[in-house]
Amino acid sequence: MNPAPPFSAWERSIALRYLRSKRSQGGVALISIISFVAIALSVATLIIVMSIMNGFTSELTAKILGFNGHAYIVGGAMTPAERGAMVARVRAVPGVVEAAPVVESQALVQGPNAAAGAIVRGVEPADLRATPMVVDNIKAGSAANFGRGEDGGDVVLVGQKLAETLGLGPGDPISITSPSGNATAFGTLPIRKTYTVGGLFSVGMSEYDQAFIYMPLTQAQLFFGRDAAVDFIEVKLADPDKAPALKPALTVAAGPGAVVSDWTEKNRAYFGAIQVERTAMRMILMFVVAIAAMNIISGLIMLVKNKGRDIAILRTMGAGRGAILRIFFMSGALIGVLGTAVGVIGGIVFCLNIEAIQQFIEWLTRAKIFSSDVYFLAHVPAKIDWLEAALVSLWTLAASFLATLPPALHASRLDPVEALRYE
Repeated sequence: MNPAPPFSAWERSIALRYLRSKRSQGGVALISIISFVAIALSVATLIIVMSIMNGFTSELTAKILGFNGHAYIVGGAMTPAERGAMVARVRAVPGVVEAAPVVESQALVQGPNAAAGAIVRGVEPADLRATPMVVDNIKAGSAANFGRGEDGGDVVLVGQKLAETLGLGPGDPISITSPSGNATAFGTLPIRKTYTVGGLFSVGMSEYDQAFIYMPLTQAQLFFGRDAAVDFIEVKLADPDKAPALKPALTVAAGPGAVVSDWTEKNRAYFGAIQVERTAMRMILMFVVAIAAMNIISGLIMLVKNKGRDIAILRTMGAGRGAILRIFFMSGALIGVLGTAVGVIGGIVFCLNIEAIQQFIEWLTRAKIFSSDVYFLAHVPAKIDWLEAALVSLWTLAASFLATLPPALHASRLDPVEALRYE
């Protein structure tokens, strides 16, 4: 008779039978259940946490790149004619979608209810309409009169949260004070002017919604004393990730004296901190998964001790050490496989329904658990990285299999004579 191949049906059936709960071996069954639950919860937690962090990074990057430019040009052209020629050359660079002159300065704004600091951004009306992040997220009023008609220069767009703080709505007057004003015999006097709120925008990121005001470029130049100059040229690209590679071409197009920077440099510290946090969190949670897998060792050691007589009988009937090793390896590995599968499925389902879960928890607790004032975004984002989920699964399976090997090796090395002697 030919010997049965490795992992044959009889080896699998014995491994499954050993995992079944018996009254006399309740401790083994309890430890197996605890190991299964611990692995499932740790895997699900790792996938959920990493997906939320991926979602934060993706959402914040999309908001930042949608609201701001991808590259910036400072200096170079001095006169409007030179600046127009430079903008034309920059727009001709392959990969450039838009190049817009911008005036940007801090100011003090005042409404009926309060006063606050704000950032006033002066842009051409056409350039504003080419910014979907703003014009497509106007929650009240409109941008139709922005920069148009006799009074169009006095129409501004205000972030919704800033407007709520000031107590403003569409059509209301807003007082803006510039810190840089005209020089007099008594020093520099700030300039103050009243504008009309044309609309309120909300891009879903509190850092912008509570700080920014859009003003027509010519009015911003006049108000902040720029004459015909601008602060920088904002460049938007078809692929923002190519901004560092396009810097040499943009530098050539900008001409002598111009300095070109990109969004990766401007936000390097911010995204660097996020990356460090993601790496540290991944390492910590992977150790948690490994610790959860270590519970398998306790259950298998007790199982080997309880099954000493069975091991001896199997050995005397012709089962080799390899068969015994495989039986107990499958008993422990099955816990890791099932725990990993349940954890992966649970984590993915949680991430796919995270907004509904957030709403349910807020309804249940009657409290807002995710405030955009604290977390910048209006909802909990989650983006599943399938490669990362696969790596989590492989790591958990590897940890489970490694935890299973020591007690399985111990079982395969038991001497049948010694095992039967003490039974």
